[in-house]
This record gives sequence, C-alpha cells and structure tokens, in this order.
Amino acid sequence: MAVARPIPLLAPVMATTFPVIPICNLLRVKIAIPSEMTYARRAMMVSQSSRSPGDPLSDVLGVLGARVTRRTRIGAAGRWALSFPAIDRLKFVAMLRGSGWLMVSGAPPRLLGMGDVCVLGRAAYALASHPDEAPIDGQAFYADGCNVARLGGDDTIGIGGTVTFASASADFLLDMLPDCMLVSRSSPTSGAVGTVLALLNSESERGAIGSEIVSARLADVLLVEAIRAYAGGDMTAGGGWLGALSDPRIGRALHAFHADVAQRWTVAQLATVAGMSRAAFSADFTRRIGQPPLTYLRTWRLTLARAALARGRANIADIANSVGYVSQSAFGHAYRRTFGCSPMADVRSG
Repeated sequence: MAVARPIPLLAPVMATTFPVIPICNLLRVKIAIPSEMTYARRAMMVSQSSRSPGDPLSDVLGVLGARVTRRTRIGAAGRWALSFPAIDRLKFVAMLRGSGWLMVSGAPPRLLGMGDVCVLGRAAYALASHPDEAPIDGQAFYADGCNVARLGGDDTIGIGGTVTFASASADFLLDMLPDCMLVSRSSPTSGAVGTVLALLNSESERGAIGSEIVSARLADVLLVEAIRAYAGGDMTAGGGWLGALSDPRIGRALHAFHADVAQRWTVAQLATVAGMSRAAFSADFTRRIGQPPLTYLRTWRLTLARAALARGRANIADIANSVGYVSQSAFGHAYRRTFGCSPMADVRSG
C-alpha cells in the first residue's frame, strides 16, 4: 500500500521585512414584472458604460499595506500545547507534517492535518497535540527574535506567518473578517494553496541566492490564496464581507464602488449597479456586511484618506476631493467622528 510522503521540513527562517509591491445574467429570459425589467436594463447600461470593476480585496490589502513580516516554524512531538493572545493582526498557520488541534476562542476545536491552512484574525488561539492539553505561553518560545520553536521532536511540523499593516486603519479589514478561516487540503478551492506551500518547501530546500526574498513573497501569496480559497468555499455563503464580494449582485456594487471611490455614490445608484431595488439592496447589503451601504462607503473613503495622509500626502483638500468629499469641512467632520481627531492632528501625531 502506498504511503503518503510527508512534506519536507522548512529550514529555520529569520524574521525579514520586505516592501509589498461572475456576473449574473442581466437580461431575463422569462417575462418579469416591470420593476424587475427596469432594474435589469439599468444594470445593463451601467455595466456597459462604466470602467473595469475594481478588486476590493486587492484594494484593501494594498491600501493597508498588509504583508507577512515574520515567518515562524514549530516542530513538536508527544504532548504539547501553546497559546497566543488576542491582538490586532492577521496570521496564517499551515501544517506541513503530522497534525495539531487549533482552538480559537468561541469556536469548537478543529484538527489541522498536513496541507491545511488557517488564517486567524484578532481572536486568541492555541495549537496543541490534543484539545485537552493545558497550553503554555507560546510567545515565550518566539521571544528575542527566535522564529523556531522545538517541542520534543518533529512528528508535527508547522509554519506561521504574522501579517502587519502599514496603515493605522487595519480595523477596516479586521472588523470584517472572521476570526478563523480554515482551508482544508481536501477542499475543492485549495489547489493554489497547496501549490504555494510546495513552492515554499522547495525554496527552503534549494538554498539558492535570493531565497529569503522569494520565501517572503510566497508567504504573502499564501495569505491571499488562503483567503481566496476560504471565500470560494461554502463557509461564506451565509454572509460576511468575503461572501458579499462573491455574490453576483452585491459583489458587483462593491466592485464598482472600489473602482471609483470618488464618485458621489447614492444607495439608489449602487442598487442600480446591482440590478436590485433600493430597499432590497440596502437590506441585503446590511445583512451580509453588517453595516448599511453608505456607512461602508464613508468608512472606506476615510480609511483611504488616512492612508494617504500617513504617506506624507498632507494636502488635505486634495485628499478630501480624491475620496469624494467636495467640502473640506465636511471631510474634517467625518474624519473626527471616525478617528477621534482632525486630519491635521492625525498627521502631526504620526
């Protein structure tokens, strides 16, 4: 009987920081009531006349400067368990050999097997040989720049990647992502994830020049592919931002807004893009994302503005105009209400 070959071990890595560089059918075949036909025709006209849709996930990750800034490894055998506190970050955990139990606050234990990847949000979590094992502080094993934890052997091998953000507005993304996004190796959407894991292992074995920067880039790709795989699975069907992005109607409106954030969007205009009535669009958007359309628009516009200010583009009037505010005073009021300080005060404090 054939025996599955374990994924080769990753060589220990040092923390390194590097800069980071569909649509539903709009024409109804059957006879529809007049209002439905009106929404469909309007959506067709908007689709034909507007520019190419934006990619909200790339948009958000890029603006926030999300990147994997630390890569870690764990080798363990026997009985073991490590716990990690809740902090503002994203992190992925991937199992290269053996298995381990993942315990996330407020969720049942989940078994991670070889080739499985999980993206974690703010929640505290623990990784263990068994759910009943009492965990010890995992941060102590990775203190003082140490990126490799050794716990009695290498029956289980895992890697981790901590994602940090260049922008102070990471809350926009963290608030909309689930605390645990598990992608099983057996999932139909996990093909690219497995490919990237294999490339990471291959890169560590080669030891070729430039391996550090290649491994760092691959870690960034693994993060995005894991989020993609999760979004493409069944777990997002009920709602959430990732589920909304994949929805043929709400997703189309989100793509249109992210492609042209400076446009003075109204709920009625976005509903037309989605091919829905205004009331139905507003209710579905709010149910899926957890906030009304105009609240989402305002929050993302101000997040963009804050990121621009942090990059040193301190011409507040130009920034306000670029994110859809004609009045600088209206922009300042919205900024203070959202971030607790004026744009200029935010620049000075940064």
